[in-house]
This record gives sequence, C-alpha cells and structure tokens, in this order.
Amino acid sequence: MSIPKNLKYSPSHEWVKEEGDTLLVGITDYAQKELGDLVFINLPNVGDKISKNEAFADVESVKAVSDIISPVDGVVAEANEALLDKPELINQDAYGAWIARVKDFSGLEDLMDAAAYEELLKKEG
Repeated sequence: MSIPKNLKYSPSHEWVKEEGDTLLVGITDYAQKELGDLVFINLPNVGDKISKNEAFADVESVKAVSDIISPVDGVVAEANEALLDKPELINQDAYGAWIARVKDFSGLEDLMDAAAYEELLKKEG
C-alpha cells in the first residue's frame, strides 16, 4: 500500500498536498481499497465553504456510499470534474486523482505526516 511521504493525512483517510496557495484533497490508497470499485462521485461546488471534520463530497462504490470528510477548513477553488465520468480513476491512482482544490484554508498543522498515518493504519489493522 502506498503512503507518499510528501502528503499530509487525516484520521478519516483523506490526503492533502500543498500546491502554492492551494491544497489538493483526495482519499488515500487505503480508503479506495476499503471502498472497492467506485462507480459514482458527488463533487463539491466551486465556492463551497468546507469545514474540517465535515463531509464535503461522497463516493459510491459497489459496496456502499461513503462521505469524504474535509481535512481542513477552506473554500473549494476547483473540483476534479474528470471524476464525474470516471470515478474509477481514484481506484487506479488514489494520489493522482484529487477530488477538490481548496483555497483560503486553515488546519493543515493538525494533519499527520506519512509515518503517523502508517501507525494509524497499523492500529486499525
């Protein structure tokens, strides 16, 4: 299972990548494997205010519908609309298929680094 060192992670299995003054947010490799084959995604809208620890999108797999929990507070600057036609891109490359780009964010300092996230997975294991 892949846990890139350059990302930050939330306890609810979302990842965050800093890109200039915005963040990319997606779900981890662990999360997509647990969900199974994704068949649908509900993306946030540009301009939506998102709040840390609250759902801002959801994905539907062959197993269930699951909320995607925001790891930070912020405003959606962009949603990855390629996922609307191909949600399975998340299954193929969880760290390449970001869900939202977030601006005006806060709360990044509360997230885990790769080593801490790996420890969390061992405990959940």
